[in-house]
Amino acid sequence: MPLSLRLSIADTLTLGNATCGFMAVYFTTTGILIPHLSGDEFGMARNSAATAVILMLCAAVFDLFDGLVARKLRSSPMGAELDNLSDLISFGLAPAYFVLVYGMVASDAHERVAAVGAIVVLLAVVLRLARFSCVTVKDGTFQGMPSPFGALTVVSIVLLELPFVATLLAILGTAWLMVSRVEYPKPRGRLAVAMLSWIVLSMGLLAAWAFDAPSGQLLLQTGCALQLVMGAVIPLFATARRVNNFRGNRREARAAQLP
Repeated sequence: MPLSLRLSIADTLTLGNATCGFMAVYFTTTGILIPHLSGDEFGMARNSAATAVILMLCAAVFDLFDGLVARKLRSSPMGAELDNLSDLISFGLAPAYFVLVYGMVASDAHERVAAVGAIVVLLAVVLRLARFSCVTVKDGTFQGMPSPFGALTVVSIVLLELPFVATLLAILGTAWLMVSRVEYPKPRGRLAVAMLSWIVLSMGLLAAWAFDAPSGQLLLQTGCALQLVMGAVIPLFATARRVNNFRGNRREARAAQLP
């Protein structure tokens, strides 16, 4: 095959990301939406919701490792395009569809308003990915909340089961963060390990909730609340690092001016 069409190991992980995103949509449809439309309100809704979110978490794991593998080994010329397309499925379409279905099945939700929120989430990810492809930022940071983190924050807001207005406002706020200029550190080194550990813990919380373990609901809501807190707090670390670098540069400049 031509070199431009050969898939690398990193590209294979990227395709795993896309597959997980598509299967998240599948489980959201077959396990939540269809039972609701057919009148089987209980059915497998909880298990399917947990499965859909776990699949989004698996997509985030694939997205984390494909970048690491690409830096250590290599990526094909298609790597960047494959990554953007896969992220659009897993962290754009899947969470937006999750919000849309939430608006259809939740008792206090408004379907059309929820559809608008879902569109905003999808468009925020589209704009973010497009900007990521054509804007160069300084090494070690993202401009705006990364789409995997944003997708997991959106589904965490839905799983918290807040009043509809609060849920919608929090979703719109997350969409704004994804297209904002707020800096988020890239998951490298210890931060990558911490993120992977958080994803594994989140999978455990979702499994406990799905199988109705003791205090499973409380554990899930605690995890979802922590996801929202991290979305607000993590940028502070990037800001603190930027301030420290600025102060360090000023001290060096002053020292250079001394006789």
